[in-house]
Amino acid sequence: MKSKGKKKGYIGIAITAILLIVTVVADLLVSRYITMIKLYFRDDSNSVYEMSADEALSQAADLTEELGNVELDPLQAPIIKRAIHTSADFDYLKNLTFSELAVEQFHTAIKNGACIVTDTQMAKSGINKKELAKYGGEVYCFMSDDDVAEIAKKQGSTRAVASMEKACMLDKPLIFAIGNAPTALVRLYELIDEGKLHPCGIIGVPVGFVNVVEAKELIMRTPVPYIVARGRKGGSNIAAAICNALLYELRDMEK
Repeated sequence: MKSKGKKKGYIGIAITAILLIVTVVADLLVSRYITMIKLYFRDDSNSVYEMSADEALSQAADLTEELGNVELDPLQAPIIKRAIHTSADFDYLKNLTFSELAVEQFHTAIKNGACIVTDTQMAKSGINKKELAKYGGEVYCFMSDDDVAEIAKKQGSTRAVASMEKACMLDKPLIFAIGNAPTALVRLYELIDEGKLHPCGIIGVPVGFVNVVEAKELIMRTPVPYIVARGRKGGSNIAAAICNALLYELRDMEK
């Protein structure tokens, strides 16, 4: 009888432990998705992304401490720092790669009214549209458009591919900020190679495992100015952060 009682006791402890673990994991997941929803629907005018890179970094003293004596290119530094601040990932010190004079060329494009095309609504939501509008630019994301879905279905391709093709029809200077779909980068490379698209710049930071590394390397072969996160890391938040860093750096330079 005592043996059976002990077994029941152990089973009860095990069940309690499992329930506790499930509860903790569920809380973490709920917290994460609430944060994502807030990011998606937030008002840009009251966003943390309104801060300059230095102001944002001042709220994370350990970040500055961890950077130590690392020397960064003065024009690239705000972009790298904002990517780190957004992700808490110091790998961006090494994996963010810039084509020659990329930052200056992106600034020139923005000042000349370039629009930004993204591959996710999340990235679109995160970019400061008011700041971009000062120079005459807009932010586009065609992923949810009905015609894009129809074209993708007919072609047997992805919405990301179809949305890049739709962007070709815009008679405006364009910057592409890709944070999710490597197929978007592959199609951009093909369109550039075919002479059908001449973008002002490409921010290539999709995250993942399948074709991500290869797609980024393709963009780095083009003559187009680029900012690429080499390797598997990136994301829509990083794409938006880089766009905002460019905008705020330009704003600060004009003060």
